[in-house]
Amino acid sequence: MTSIVVVGDTHVRKWEELDERLRRLVERADIAIHCGDWVHLDVVDGFRGAARRSVVVHGNSDPPDLRRALPYREVIEVDGVRIGVTHPAWGGPEFPARELLPDFPADLFGRVDLVCYGHIHVPSIEEVEGVRFVNPGQGYPSFMVPGTYATIEVARGEARVELCEFAGAL
Repeated sequence: MTSIVVVGDTHVRKWEELDERLRRLVERADIAIHCGDWVHLDVVDGFRGAARRSVVVHGNSDPPDLRRALPYREVIEVDGVRIGVTHPAWGGPEFPARELLPDFPADLFGRVDLVCYGHIHVPSIEEVEGVRFVNPGQGYPSFMVPGTYATIEVARGEARVELCEFAGAL
């Protein structure tokens, strides 16, 4: 079994500013995915250095140098499960996940089974046209909103997804 932790929208300037509980999750997972909105390259470097294997994309709040250094989308395959990762720069809390399907055309990437995405800070798991869309929420607690992440456990071509809280709302 492969364990994956999915985080996004961390919005910090230094790796050490990221909640220690989240940093430990990144270290322990077989694969750590970040769905964008880092804000500073130091956080990317810390994430990559801590993770056994990392998959990262840029977000709309990231500065131009970070956007040039990181892709808009990535696709990985884990034990027969294809996972896309992105951070759309558009959409609000009522964002329809199906709008992300054109970002992962089958003729370029093969059919994706899961799409992990950031931007809206609302943790969710939604299935559209046989694809599960996972938003891990925000990687920090704020006023009335907890800090959240997602886990994906992959074994023999099957993926189990769960949303988790690492810090309560402030």
